[in-house]
Amino acid sequence: MPVVEVNKLIKEYPAKNFSKEKITALKNFSLNIEPGSIFGLLGPNGAGKTTLVKILLGITFPTSGEVKIFDKPISDITYKYKVGYLPENHRFPNYLSGEQVLSYYGRLSGLSVKDVNQKIPEMLSMVGMSDWGKTKIKKYSKGMMQRLGLAQSMLNNPELIFLDEPTDGVDPIGRKEIRDILLNLKNSGKTIFLNSHLLSEIELVCDKVAILDKGSLVKTGTIEEITAVEDSYVFFTSELSDSMINDLIIKFKVVMHGKNEFTYASSSLDDVNKILDYLRSGNILIKGFNKEKTSLEDMFINIIGKQ
Repeated sequence: MPVVEVNKLIKEYPAKNFSKEKITALKNFSLNIEPGSIFGLLGPNGAGKTTLVKILLGITFPTSGEVKIFDKPISDITYKYKVGYLPENHRFPNYLSGEQVLSYYGRLSGLSVKDVNQKIPEMLSMVGMSDWGKTKIKKYSKGMMQRLGLAQSMLNNPELIFLDEPTDGVDPIGRKEIRDILLNLKNSGKTIFLNSHLLSEIELVCDKVAILDKGSLVKTGTIEEITAVEDSYVFFTSELSDSMINDLIIKFKVVMHGKNEFTYASSSLDDVNKILDYLRSGNILIKGFNKEKTSLEDMFINIIGKQ
């Protein structure tokens, strides 16, 4: 059973000029997120990402459509006890220490004083902040604030965690540490909903991603599926002779990358099989072939640029 189920979701807002026109933030949006996975939401500014997250958190409600979290409608607020959330622009009081912030939010989450006191050292250690728990927030860097926010989102041991730009302002070493934390959470059975502009980070940790643009779901799938170049294959072989390379270029219009790798563009699997047969006839060892891949960033720019 999916942890998050979204079916034909529509969200409309009244226009600011008080006309009868409406602004559609989400258009017939459907999505499922499986348990124990890291899901990444991508989209340019104004795509509807924040609106979707607010609906999933029960902060606002859809105009139409169905949304379920843990098989419960978002009108049933009991699901929130299983949810953690790190907003993009969180604001912790400067006059409190890190420990005091976690204590405050832990109590707001319904944890007892005893449970909060037990969880605080564990959470600070998890995010690499054990030595900073008693330091005032006003002395924290942006990266330290993000780490503390991540600790806060995990205080109530949630099954589903929403993270909005969790590595924003964090140095490369810190980003690697946060990635490791997310992967450990996933391996422990947690489900993570990740919203980030750092596409390289999404590519490294997410099992599945969705691209949202102008309120519509443009593309969704695993990283492997979504970064595959349509109708283009890459072949890896033993070293090819100059004559075979010439034949491949002339007969099949391949693009060579050295003497043992080439790419071939075709929508026909029959054509791909012809290349395989040709290589076998020349006693060439075929080490592998698969769909050509692009980076998530290049794919994202290509898709959004066409919209």
